[in-house]
Amino acid sequence: MTDRLAQLPAVHALIAEVSKLSTAPRWAIALASRRAIDAARSELRAGSGGAIDRDAVARVAAGLAAPSLRRVINATGVILHTNLGRAPLGAKAVTEVIEVARSYSNLELDLATGERGSRHDHLRTLLCDLTGAEDACVVNNNAAAVVLGLAALASDREVIVSRGELVEIGGSFRLPEIFALSRGVMVEVGTTNKTHLRDYEGALRPATGLLLKVHRSNFAVVGFTTEVSIEQLATLGRAKNVPVMVDVGSGMLVDANQQRAWGLPVEPTPAEAIAAGADLVAFSGDKLLGGPQAGILVGRKAAVEQARKHPLMRALRPDKLALAALTATLAAYRNDSLEDVPVAHMLALSAAAIRSTAERLVAAFGELTTLVTAVEPCISTVGGGAMPTAELPSFAITLRGSKAGAIDAALRAAAIPVVGRVADNRVWLDCRTISLDDQAAVIAAIRSIDRAIPPRG
Repeated sequence: MTDRLAQLPAVHALIAEVSKLSTAPRWAIALASRRAIDAARSELRAGSGGAIDRDAVARVAAGLAAPSLRRVINATGVILHTNLGRAPLGAKAVTEVIEVARSYSNLELDLATGERGSRHDHLRTLLCDLTGAEDACVVNNNAAAVVLGLAALASDREVIVSRGELVEIGGSFRLPEIFALSRGVMVEVGTTNKTHLRDYEGALRPATGLLLKVHRSNFAVVGFTTEVSIEQLATLGRAKNVPVMVDVGSGMLVDANQQRAWGLPVEPTPAEAIAAGADLVAFSGDKLLGGPQAGILVGRKAAVEQARKHPLMRALRPDKLALAALTATLAAYRNDSLEDVPVAHMLALSAAAIRSTAERLVAAFGELTTLVTAVEPCISTVGGGAMPTAELPSFAITLRGSKAGAIDAALRAAAIPVVGRVADNRVWLDCRTISLDDQAAVIAAIRSIDRAIPPRG
């Protein structure tokens, strides 16, 4: 045993050998080498193994050096896949982020006067043009926007909200908890399925600070239902001198006619909420809007100003990269250039166009020895807690082999990981969410695993 242990290479010697096989940094090679020697020593003491595979050590070193957060290809058909980072940015937005990231910027400098400016000024005009609001500001996500809005307008005061709108969003983050964070006193009215205007009227008191309406963006209530419209709530608020705040959720900016043309259920827009008389409207930047993670507040000047000047804004404000990406994304809407917004492009894709992409990819795979491919119809979803009832006809490439789980794992282990889904003993790669820029990597991954996985049988 002692002789066999003594034959293990010294750490410095193994590092030198592996360095000839790997471009990983020295720290990663050193750590991988130590782990390999420790594992070999344990195996020898257990009476087995003991050999060290230098190529395997090089692969481990490469894995250690690779960033944890990395690009993947979304082939799930879920357009706003929360686990995969939700909305991908368009090329122009990426260019703007790089331009701002690589140098200094006028984030809080008024170039005309040379005096200090506000980071919120960069987006105010764009957001007001797109929504019809008097003013606007941006924070780091929509939950933050709701917290800030409630804190600014109704801290230590009562907020009236329908029981049917007490939603839970991602990560078990519930609206009652948001009330607690913003020091608002929640007053529930109505029932789960029915809330009437008289319910809000009956709950009004001198302590009332806000009327709140929340769009149920991640679930639907159907059947015997009634809810109060934003316009009705705004009329009541004006009559009683109580502000009205609306959380419209996912940030859809295209109108109802365009949504129907894409085959979608109609989602409320911030512009509609403003037109209906809401004082403050909150929505997300990285969902149906298709931009970076952000929360957006638009509305009457006095309400937005209260939010902007609240002490919480310092903790919730966005950075320059998010502002750059959001500016470019919003500009695409104002310029009617929705092809520059990947989420809008994916929502608008026809099933026929997706089928054509799938057939072209299958043809590009060439002759495969261990995988069987086919183009099959499937259903895409919107995801991200948006449009829960939407079903978008699509087409997928399906892969069959010895084991669907092994194919799925191999795809995720590719140089650029490909994330699909497994069903009916097949791996499904929905082509709605595979971008043109991703197609070459998908082809390379399929060819690679066709050579690596065991033959069918």
